Amino acid sequence: MLVGFFLCLRKHGLPASLTELLDLLNALDQQLVFADIEAFYTLSRLVMVKDERHYDRFDRAFAEYFEGVHEVDLASAIPDEWLQRTMQRQLSEADKAALEGEGDLQSLLDKFRERLDEQQKRHAGGNKWIGTGGSSPFGAYGYHPEGIRIGQEGSNARRAVKVWDKREFRDLDDEAALNNRTMKLALRKLRRFARSGAANELDLENTVRATSRQGGLLDLQWQAERHNAVKVLLFFDVGGSMDDYIYECEQLFSAARSEFKHLEFFYFHNCIYEGVWKDNKRRFNQQIPLNDVLHTYGSDYKVLIIGDATMGPYEIAYPGGSVEHWNEESGEVWLRRLLDVYPKAVWLNPQDAARWPYYQSIELIQHIMEGRMYGLTLDGISAAIDELQ
Repeated sequence: MLVGFFLCLRKHGLPASLTELLDLLNALDQQLVFADIEAFYTLSRLVMVKDERHYDRFDRAFAEYFEGVHEVDLASAIPDEWLQRTMQRQLSEADKAALEGEGDLQSLLDKFRERLDEQQKRHAGGNKWIGTGGSSPFGAYGYHPEGIRIGQEGSNARRAVKVWDKREFRDLDDEAALNNRTMKLALRKLRRFARSGAANELDLENTVRATSRQGGLLDLQWQAERHNAVKVLLFFDVGGSMDDYIYECEQLFSAARSEFKHLEFFYFHNCIYEGVWKDNKRRFNQQIPLNDVLHTYGSDYKVLIIGDATMGPYEIAYPGGSVEHWNEESGEVWLRRLLDVYPKAVWLNPQDAARWPYYQSIELIQHIMEGRMYGLTLDGISAAIDELQ
């Protein structure tokens, strides 16, 4: 019983063992769930998945094995950013009239599964892929005479033949494109808690002990709040080719601000030189000397440099190589100064790792970083955090 389901989970890369399978069978024997596919989904995920990063693999395996069971939520495998509302394509009445449906629900569902298997990135304003604001039959905020609406707030054209608005589960696979939630999950590995500040948090254990000593007379005890004591410096590459990765950088910045009490951030362009800045709009007249940063923040800070490292190699290796100003010393010199002060430093590259070998500048940065360059994926950030520990 359920051996096929277990093998399907293993096929999708879920590290489940026979122990978890036996636990699931025992739970079913105890009739913890009965004749309810959603309850079985919750139970089996609770038993079979031990790491939140594997939720997406479980969802895909579950949908594959139980294909045809109508309660299975296929939309749960769609990354959030695919359904974020941005552009809105305006269709004329003639354009709308020219659109044709699939003719029946099963054909529409079959095509939806095909798109889900094939699609690799976000699309907006299109007529084929899962996305937003277009004439595709799959997605949100667009128009199609027979479509599947996913993740949309409220109705639009009121033509959807099926609606999937329930999106409890998120793409948390190791190689997944990141959103705010997945980044928080990855960054939480870099934690070292300490209590600091005013004593304004109830200390329950000591309150019970003190109250007992008072013969039951309530004696409240307070303690300082726990905070992540790890100190972090973020350096973001902005402008140029990094414009393609604004969303990823915004998500990382937001996640880092919520996870670290001691966090400072700075901007640079292409390579770190003698000056960085806090406000990208005023970067030419409000530069902060990098030497000031090196002398202000102690060597116990962890450093994350976020950039695609895509530039002319001379921008790294030669004085005067910067495309924006005349730098008296090369970018390599300044990067090495940064690493001398902060030995715990990594470079996160949002560009697809398969393209890295084609850029000499990336090879140079990897050499300077002594191989500590990682992709901006959940797996990449997890490996980078291990390096920073």
